[in-house]
Amino acid sequence: MRDPYEVLGVARNASAKDIKSAYRKLAKKHHPDQNPNDPKAKDRFAAANQAYEIVGDEKTRAAYDRGEIDA
Repeated sequence: MRDPYEVLGVARNASAKDIKSAYRKLAKKHHPDQNPNDPKAKDRFAAANQAYEIVGDEKTRAAYDRGEIDA
């Protein structure tokens, strides 16, 4: 998987609020229900979800930043 910060389009020092906002914008933009004719929308939506699972949680984000877990 790509770097979760890159997937969400935020900097590594982004606040939790900025990360959540970026995730919501991407989720809305790439949701499969919003893009029924785009076969890659599901993959982009899933990538945004995975990225947010990592950097959306403070403990998981800290572990990722320390290199303890891989994306």
